[in-house]
Amino acid sequence: MEEEDQRKVTDLVIEVVRRLLSQQNPQNASPNSPHFSQSLRYALRILSSRLTPSVSPDADAVAESIKRRLATQGNSSDALTFADLYTKFASKNGPGSVNNKWAVLYLLKIISEDRKNAISGMDSLVFLPNLGLNDDEMGNDLRVLNAKENREKAWKNGVLLVSKDPENLREISFREFGNLVEEENEVTEEVLVRDVLYACQGIDGKYVKFDSNLDGYALSDLIKVPRATRTIVRKLCELGWLFRKVKGYISESMDRFPAEDVGTVGQAFCAALQDELSEYYKLLAVLEAQSTNPIPLVSENASSGNYLSLRRLSVWFAEPMVKMRLMAILVDKCKALRGGAMAGAIHLHAQHGDPLVHDFMRRLLRRVCSPLFEMVRSWVLEGELEDIFAEFFIVGQPVKAESLWREGYRLHAGMLPLFISQSIAQRILRTGKSINFLRVCCDDRGWADAATEAVAAAGVTTRRGGLGYGETDALESLVMEAAKRIDKHLLDVIYKRYKFKEHCLAIKRYLLLGQGDFVQYLMDIVGPELSEPANTISSFKLAGLLESAIRSSNAQYDDPDILDRLRVKMMPHGTGDRGWDVFSLEYDARVPLDTVFTESVMTRYLRIFNFLWKLRRVEHALIGAWKTMKPNCLTSHVYTKLQHAVKLQLLSTLRRCQVLWDEMNHFVTNLQYYIMFEVLEVSWSNFSNEMEVAKDLDDLLAAHEKYLYSIVEKSLLGERSQTLYKSLFVLFDLILQFRSHADRFYEGIHELQARTAESSLSSQDKNKSRQTKDKSSEPGSWIREGRKALTQRASEFLQNMGQELDALATEYKSLLEGFLTELPVQQHVDLKFLLFRLDFTEFYTRQHATM
Repeated sequence: MEEEDQRKVTDLVIEVVRRLLSQQNPQNASPNSPHFSQSLRYALRILSSRLTPSVSPDADAVAESIKRRLATQGNSSDALTFADLYTKFASKNGPGSVNNKWAVLYLLKIISEDRKNAISGMDSLVFLPNLGLNDDEMGNDLRVLNAKENREKAWKNGVLLVSKDPENLREISFREFGNLVEEENEVTEEVLVRDVLYACQGIDGKYVKFDSNLDGYALSDLIKVPRATRTIVRKLCELGWLFRKVKGYISESMDRFPAEDVGTVGQAFCAALQDELSEYYKLLAVLEAQSTNPIPLVSENASSGNYLSLRRLSVWFAEPMVKMRLMAILVDKCKALRGGAMAGAIHLHAQHGDPLVHDFMRRLLRRVCSPLFEMVRSWVLEGELEDIFAEFFIVGQPVKAESLWREGYRLHAGMLPLFISQSIAQRILRTGKSINFLRVCCDDRGWADAATEAVAAAGVTTRRGGLGYGETDALESLVMEAAKRIDKHLLDVIYKRYKFKEHCLAIKRYLLLGQGDFVQYLMDIVGPELSEPANTISSFKLAGLLESAIRSSNAQYDDPDILDRLRVKMMPHGTGDRGWDVFSLEYDARVPLDTVFTESVMTRYLRIFNFLWKLRRVEHALIGAWKTMKPNCLTSHVYTKLQHAVKLQLLSTLRRCQVLWDEMNHFVTNLQYYIMFEVLEVSWSNFSNEMEVAKDLDDLLAAHEKYLYSIVEKSLLGERSQTLYKSLFVLFDLILQFRSHADRFYEGIHELQARTAESSLSSQDKNKSRQTKDKSSEPGSWIREGRKALTQRASEFLQNMGQELDALATEYKSLLEGFLTELPVQQHVDLKFLLFRLDFTEFYTRQHATM
């Protein structure tokens, strides 16, 4: 069919040439004529040439150009007629219509211009009968003139006409250029292309080899190639240098695996790089297949040929070059990194505006972060720390059960990638810790149901690979739901199963002396025992007394488990210490409560107990002194038996003792009220409220720490109140000294009363007198020398006691003044309430002002 069409076209061309030649000379139209043969060859060459006009194939533009030319020539009616015809011509589509309308219009336009040239006397330059001229010089000059004139007309009409090349000058120029290229190149471009492809695979080619001095692939200087060729080869071989770096890193890392410095994240990184290299290998395979096709000459139509040149290779390598450069940068960054630190370093390069780079990095990071997200999933939902190579941002260490929560696990900031925020990391850490705490310390398995509910609420899957890079919202949702449910379950176990609130209240009642009847009875029964030297006191006896105090007070109705935890503790003591100095109570907080009541916490409770015990002891001593000092008939009977001067002296001493007791009692009572109500009760109320709103164990620990810190600071036990604390204990010791002095004073009064009574009975009963005489012979007896001597000894005793009371009062006044002076400068604001209570009437302030 094609041969028949070609024959028909040839017949038509012959007919056109014959008719054109017969118009001027019928003899030239004969098929045997040399003019006919030459004209036919020229026509066939023109029709079979590949020259195309350098104008846009726009039919509307050509039609507009024709219409404009007709209008400028004054043929307005022809222009309108042409416009109407073109509209009909352009509207015809479908079977039987002309497809290439632009070519038809362009042909008509060229023919019209050729006719005009023929009319103007230049027909010998265009029409076929004039192609047989042998005058080359005249022909060349006329062709130049014709080309110039046609270009001017074409630009005026908006269409560019390409001049014809009857002598094939273009092909001659192309052949000359090809010969010049062969002379300047010792190596053909096909060979260089193959060598570049080898270099891009890390293999030395025949001419392009790796130069260790230059640290890259280069074309030998001994080979003669143009500078442009050498430059483009060097640029293309950069891809081979980058490939060599990436491939070397992968090989080195996989050879070292399973070394700790590679890890699973590093292995995933190498696998992701290897996948990218696999795609790179596929591209090279396609390019190698194309490189076998010969590169066409410049004169040939090479625009759509399936061949590979260096310039085409540079286009093919544009995208792989970007990816390979990025992989080489990542390789350099990650050489000394592993785990989360490696993922974070790669993530930094994902923040890029280029969509190609962004998509590439997301694909790479999803592979790299897969082990990391699997560790997160396993830790949050199962409490398992699957981190063989120390890559996770949570680090565990073997500890005792009581230290599991505080010291068992911690965040490793260096392994925390940037795409996981610090707050989410803390929640991840706490959620896994809660599961392990429930499993190890509480022997509980209810966390598994809570984890299942969290997965359902978050809408994620529990299978491996369910989470990945870029799914930050899904990760946060899972962590939040798991943390909320597991933390709630943990607090329920602590509150209900292990009765945390009841144990806190028990510590407040017994270690902080909040159970008044128990404390009072305990102090009464252990007082005589604690007055003995510390090294002579039996802990077993004190434990029995503690048991008696429990049974004799409302403490007996408490939970047996709580009472079983309350024990006597004797602190280390030295020579001269009394039982009061070393006695204390302790509370046995077992697992899991020892997570809150740690050894350091119980040490602080012990300090508070010692302070409160000393305060209660001072209060107890003042109460005992009051029992001794209260007026009774024996004391009043002494008044009637003494001389007036001694009586006045006794009354003065009693009054001073009573006044000093009142001052001391005022101080101790107000201090006791401040400690019990302003410190202990207020702190407990705040702690109870914070326990109710606590959402996790960390909140509970923080609330308890705040509670304990508040008591320590407000009770003058903090580091900032050490000076005030020492002054307070000196005051306590002085009050205890006053108690001893008061006891000795009233013992002397009672002895004076007894001796006075014996002196009165001696004159009435001789038998009694002889007995009294025998007693009076004892050394130190007040009535040995008679009534006068008794009065003198009483006066001396009262004088000595008065002087001691004055000394005690002076020292107490000085110490109290110093204590009150230091209170306003304390940093804790609640201590101002203590000053307000102690000096409510501003008595001490006015007294200090008058001095």
